[in-house]
Parts: sequence; C-alpha cells; structure tokens
Amino acid sequence: MRKFLLFPLRLCVGWGLSPRLLSLIAATMLVLLRISIGWHFYSEGVEKRDAGNWSAAPFFANAKGPLAGEFRKMVWDADGALRLNKQANLHYWAVFRDQVGAHYGFDDAQKRQAQVNYAKAVEQYDWVIDENAAELEEYELGRDRIATLETQGREKTLRDGVTSLGGQRDTIRKEWTSKASSALKQIDEIWEGYEIAQNAVATSEQSEGRPMFKMAKPRTARVDTSVVDGIIPYFDIAVGLCLLFGLFTPVAALAAAGFLGSVFLSQYPPSTGPQSSNYQLIESMACLVLAGTGAGRFAGLDFFLHLIIRKFWHAPDPDA
Repeated sequence: MRKFLLFPLRLCVGWGLSPRLLSLIAATMLVLLRISIGWHFYSEGVEKRDAGNWSAAPFFANAKGPLAGEFRKMVWDADGALRLNKQANLHYWAVFRDQVGAHYGFDDAQKRQAQVNYAKAVEQYDWVIDENAAELEEYELGRDRIATLETQGREKTLRDGVTSLGGQRDTIRKEWTSKASSALKQIDEIWEGYEIAQNAVATSEQSEGRPMFKMAKPRTARVDTSVVDGIIPYFDIAVGLCLLFGLFTPVAALAAAGFLGSVFLSQYPPSTGPQSSNYQLIESMACLVLAGTGAGRFAGLDFFLHLIIRKFWHAPDPDA
C-alpha cells in the first residue's frame, strides 16, 4: 500500500533509486534523444549536399545582434568588392578558361571556343556595369560611410546598451546593399553561366568519367562561405552518423552544440514564432546533455570502446 501511494510522487521526482544513477527509463530516453538529434543532423546534411547549390550566405548576411558584423564577414565577397572589380573578374575567368582546357584536354578549335566564351562573359559584365552605373556609383560612395557606421555604431550599442541603434544601423545597411544587389546578382549569373559554357565545350568522350570542372571562388576572408558551404553538409552528416551509432558521442555532441550555439548567437536576440532561434538553443542544450552523460555508451558503439579503455586503464603498468 505504501509503494502504491508513493508511486505518483516517485514519478514526479524521478524513477531512479539514486540521483547519481540512471534508470533504464532514463537511459532509454537518452538513446532516443541521441538518435533524434543524430537523424536531424544527418538528414539536414544529406539534403544540403544533394541540393548542389546550398549556401549559408543568406543566413550569414541576415545575421543580427552584437555579432552580426562578424557573421556577415563570412559571406563570400560580402561587400561586392571583388565582383565589382573588372580586372579581378577577368583574371579569374582567364585562369578558369586555361584550367578547364587542361582538365579536358581541349584541342585548338575548343580553345578558340573557350576564348569566345571568355569574351562573351566580359561583354556581359560590361553591359551589367553600364546598366547599373547610377546605383553602383551611389553604392561606392556609401561604402566608407557604412564602414564607419558599422564600427562606431556597434561600439555605441555595446557601450550604451541601446538596441534600437542596432536596428537603425541595419536599416541603413540594407538600403545601401540594395543599390548593388541587382548588379551583383547578374554578375553571379555570369559566373555560373560561364562555368557551364566552358564545361560544355568538352566532347562527350572528354567529359566521360570526369566530373564537371568547378570554378573555385577566391577567398575574400580567412573563412568565408566559399569554404563553409563545402564543409557544413559533410559536418552535419558526420555528426549525425556519430550520434546515430553512438560513436565518439561526447565529441560529436559538443561539435553539434557549438554549431547550434553559433546559430543562436547569429540571431540574437531571438524572435518568437517558427523562425525563432530558441529552437537551436534548446537542441544545443540537449547536445550538451548527451555529451555530459556519455549517451553513446547506452545502445551505442561507445559501449564497446568504453569497455576497452576501462580494461587498459585499470590494468597494472608493467613499467611501474
């Protein structure tokens, strides 16, 4: 009778006999939590990889809060300085023209066609610059102002704690970037079209067994989306697989927590609703639970690794 009366209270305070021990139910919940988060990361990674054109650039570009400037710097050519530099574009297109020719082994006729594609891209670039000349002139005139506004405004916001200043700064910055957005989008399309056109010069025999030759984007920062976009899908897949199989769980869970934590910080303070970054914060905390409890030892491969390590750890040292 006493156990029957205490049963509801036991459910409220926890099922385990001791707070230092995990019950079977607690271990099962940890396994389910690990698998759920693992599947989330794995499926996200596969979707990003298979999309082919996935990029973190829109996410970084729309970052907000005290760290917004740092995240925006991670966008490839964030201010368009490289794409609006004609000589830089011509240089990279010429390098790619020669690289794709060497990749497929172009003959003289194909090299001439590659040169025609190059000249066409240059002509298209000049047309875009001429068509958007007025907006680009305003954009270039505002570049120094925005740089000053970003630096002084961020310092003032942090010093005085006036969050509305950050909102005003973001509004001004969006108006500034909108002046070049059309031209930069068209230049991006020229880059993409140029890559496709140069690869299309190759015959079916030349391209057979060879992947499409990609035009590498030159880095505009130490770490930008030209690098991040290629890493994140496989990072998600690797973390997801480790959590699904319970392999190196603390390391994988900490990596996942750090990644999700950075997502939360990039959208701070979080808004409400479906797009709120609070969900990333909650999942980040759940990953820390997985790391802190070594959840891979429950129905995971870490169980066997733990047995091996424990066996050798407590074995007598022959050199002692």
